[in-house]
Amino acid sequence: MPKFAVIVFPGTNCDFETVSAIKKAGGKAERVWYKQGLKDFDGVVLPGGFSYADYLRAGAISARAEIMEEVKALAGEGKPVLGICNGFQVLTESGLLSGALRPNKIPRFLCRWVYLKVSDTQTTFTKFYEEGEVIRMPIAHAEGNYYADDLGKVKIAFQYSDEKGNIIEEANPNGSLLHIAGISNEKGNVLGMMPHPERASDKWLGSEDGLKVFKSMVEYAKR
Repeated sequence: MPKFAVIVFPGTNCDFETVSAIKKAGGKAERVWYKQGLKDFDGVVLPGGFSYADYLRAGAISARAEIMEEVKALAGEGKPVLGICNGFQVLTESGLLSGALRPNKIPRFLCRWVYLKVSDTQTTFTKFYEEGEVIRMPIAHAEGNYYADDLGKVKIAFQYSDEKGNIIEEANPNGSLLHIAGISNEKGNVLGMMPHPERASDKWLGSEDGLKVFKSMVEYAKR
């Protein structure tokens, strides 16, 4: 059974839910303090929260922690690396994913459910979805407005949409370029997303649409 590290920085607050979602998807998971190592793990998840209280820029300090060199090495080996919300911000700040997460178009914290259209089913984290499938997850962020000068080095995995899958301005909560909610690297083994799949991993949470992210990741790691 593949084992995943859920990295905990000072200010991380979604680590327990993420561990629970990975286990429900069939994998093993451990919370790993950022000063520990990543030996013997089959993949890494950088969960949501407010690492270092978003000081300087969200994710900027965590991205420069020593453990991120190990994360980069694992990504280079083709192992799964998933960043959720603050974890996505850490991935862009570290250079593992291109682009940046800017303050929301309307500069305030957003906490609500959104619809997403699955735009790419060929990544490590989306193989359990259907192309064009519309799913529902919550967001909770103040800096989720994705922007990149060049989209040539990323693949769009998820886009904000309405409940029918239409990519319309009204469905874009934060002003993200091309309604982007999640991207992967070219190989598809590093993915960042602002919505929280771990908070949509059971019916009693309001949706289990996010569980497929973790199931896809676990199945990939079994190879």
